[in-house]
Amino acid sequence: MAARIHLVRVVMFVAAAALMASFSGDAGEGGAAATAQQELRRGFSVSHDESYSQFQPVLADPTVTFALGFLRVNTTMLDLAVLHLPSAFPLWRAIPDRPAPWSSSASLTFDDGGLALTDRAANNKVLWSSTAVASSASAGDRVLLLNTSNLQIQATTSAAAGVVWQSFDYPSDTIVQGQNFTSAAALYTSDRRFAMRLGSNYFALYIEPPPSSGVAAATSAAAMYLKHTALEAKAQIVAGGGPIYARVEPDGFLAMYQKEGPPADVLSFDTFNRGVRAFRRMTLEPDGNLRAYFWDGTRWALDYTAITEPCELPTTCGAYAVCAQPTGRCECLANATDGGSGCAAPAAVVSSLCGATTGGLYGAVRRQGVEPANKELLGFEHAASAADCEARCERNCSCWGAVYSNGTGYCYLMDYPAQLLVEGDERKMGYFKVRSMEEEAAARGGSGSRRAKAALLAVGVAAVVAAAAFGVYRVWDRRRRNAMDARRQLGAVDDEGLSPGPYKNLGSFSSVELTNSFRR
Repeated sequence: MAARIHLVRVVMFVAAAALMASFSGDAGEGGAAATAQQELRRGFSVSHDESYSQFQPVLADPTVTFALGFLRVNTTMLDLAVLHLPSAFPLWRAIPDRPAPWSSSASLTFDDGGLALTDRAANNKVLWSSTAVASSASAGDRVLLLNTSNLQIQATTSAAAGVVWQSFDYPSDTIVQGQNFTSAAALYTSDRRFAMRLGSNYFALYIEPPPSSGVAAATSAAAMYLKHTALEAKAQIVAGGGPIYARVEPDGFLAMYQKEGPPADVLSFDTFNRGVRAFRRMTLEPDGNLRAYFWDGTRWALDYTAITEPCELPTTCGAYAVCAQPTGRCECLANATDGGSGCAAPAAVVSSLCGATTGGLYGAVRRQGVEPANKELLGFEHAASAADCEARCERNCSCWGAVYSNGTGYCYLMDYPAQLLVEGDERKMGYFKVRSMEEEAAARGGSGSRRAKAALLAVGVAAVVAAAAFGVYRVWDRRRRNAMDARRQLGAVDDEGLSPGPYKNLGSFSSVELTNSFRR
């Protein structure tokens, strides 16, 4: 897998190099520079050209370091993205809720003052638009891509001249140096499993709740697994003084501010104050870790990693698993089997966590010697015993698990499916709600759910038929015995030991045939 990803990166790097050469070449030669503009005006429209293998540029910045265009994602899907051309890394993506395939006849238009990505094959269905993202945005007159990688829609002729929309306000999984990351925004991994958000005086990483299906779905909160609180050494964060914001600075650190001036916090990278002047980015990566890089001219050099312990990373073992520190070895929570290939994953929740768990849609799993890796970030209550702690979770409709510490009497309640569990001492006792097979079938829905219902119906019908057949057999057997007794009295029993009559062939109606009759 790693080799394949590396190969894709190499191919994209070569393509980007060729693209940059064509950008800087003579536009009259018909290269990509002829198609990628440096400004879009109202009425602009461009169609997706499938002949581009990975990226079709539409708009370039003045330095030809960044470009906006159609990006091929996961080999088959299409997205709108701003690329860092030397590395072919997407710094911003639109990420439509329902993306179109790369083979679709998509188009990008700038009309009515906003950008829109549409699918012409689906009756011009809007896949993404700047006006939908920011419904209060005014109409713009032109689109520019700045040399910071910021995509802007600007108004030039209206009374409200200025920036009416910009990609810096709506990051996807990455922020770059000079970009203000505000409390109104969030970073999400492309699958939306993990998020980074700002609080009143901190930033934090979260496991996002699984999608919910059904009106009576159980609630599942985002699980915080990393929190960095501002030290406030150089500036204080004043309550009521406005929200904080964060920014990657050129000297190699992430700063938190409440207002311009000295930062309230400095999170230093490896190259902090070492005079390394390079383009920097910070990305929330698919494994849930937050990392910072700088471009050294040939590659993205790693400069900061937020989580260095394997068991503190949610993707090391996944859901319903226990992680052994410091090796990162995984063991399934329910049956203590090897969890290296994954245990059960939290799927969509379709029912409440209230009611009986034994024999119901949720089963209770108890495990000694486990504790949450993020227990310092969890709220706790004082409980008299492990049973008391367990009862508090069992009665709580939004509680997925509880861990009790005999040493402190603390009861940690988890309002998310069991994750980030690590081995602890034997004084820790865990209680967890785990989805049963019936719930998993219901969560999958569709044909899986219908197959489960059909199987249960077949079993029910088989049971009824078997009961009826047994009743018929009892009647027949009683009559057979009576007939045999009568024939013995007359001295006339046949070779098979059966009396002649309509019930003679019922022996062929065996349980095997009854079972086979439902194998359709």
